[in-house]
Amino acid sequence: MARRRKGRPLDGVLLLDKPQGMTSNFALQKVRRLFGAQKAGHTGSLDPLATGVLPICFGEATKYSQYLLDADKGYYTTATLGDIRTTGDSEGEQVTTHPVPVLSESSIASALEPFKGDINQVPSMYSALKHKGRPLYEYARKGITIERPARPITIFRLELEAYREAELDLTVECSKGTYIRSLVEDIGNQLGCGGHVSMLRRFKAGHFTLNESVTMDMLDALAEKSEEGMINPELDQYIRPTECLLPNTPKICLNNELARSILLGQAVRIPDAKILDLKVGMASVYIASDLNDENAPQDTFAGVVEVLENGLIQPKRLVNFNVE
Repeated sequence: MARRRKGRPLDGVLLLDKPQGMTSNFALQKVRRLFGAQKAGHTGSLDPLATGVLPICFGEATKYSQYLLDADKGYYTTATLGDIRTTGDSEGEQVTTHPVPVLSESSIASALEPFKGDINQVPSMYSALKHKGRPLYEYARKGITIERPARPITIFRLELEAYREAELDLTVECSKGTYIRSLVEDIGNQLGCGGHVSMLRRFKAGHFTLNESVTMDMLDALAEKSEEGMINPELDQYIRPTECLLPNTPKICLNNELARSILLGQAVRIPDAKILDLKVGMASVYIASDLNDENAPQDTFAGVVEVLENGLIQPKRLVNFNVE
């Protein structure tokens, strides 16, 4: 007999502004408890030092977290120069120090230029990348260094916002797989003194921004207003629908028999595919609230399909959706 999950079957996405000093997993588990959710997962971790946008998926939304993992990100960061740390950030132990050259806007601009656009980056040893099934940081903590091949990334934006005697304030917009700690270390090396990340704030994850995020303090305040052992229903105002994870995918609305076939995992052909102007590739599928009326005003997100040639659509990843 399957073990019954504790909590309520909550579906959707919460945009959390993660506080500093908290691991992403701790934040996830705390949010899960506050909302009383059966199932939850995040879409790419932030280091304890880092703050900012951490989308948390509940229930069916966890099926689509990969789409946000693959999305571009944006960060504000402060690079402290001349101070090299084991982890590449201020939480690590100091390895060595170097004198910082006299900085100017032109010298900094020259140092930043090689890191713009398509580049190759060697990931940090203090990353969660796996080697023989174990994350690299486990080896690093034991003093073991593993050779890591450089990986292609893209830095879409790298701008100097301010600088001081031994600090640079930078804005970075980058592709998935970019390690800001490694970027800052490389910039420090380009300036001849090394460096580490002393502040990191993610202001964008895909199309989600800080302006849309809620702080843990705000969630705690609402939770404290609830009766003992109860979930404050006001918390749910911050839950976004699952389909917000797929903002730019074409939409297909199905009724009756086509809907039933798709939800059974069967490919179907849409007769008027040319009218719908569907292109080959991924699309979001919706089920009409009245399965006998394609023009029903309220449609329900049912998952992701692949549009094939000649109007054929193939289920790829569906939510649990019952059609009577």
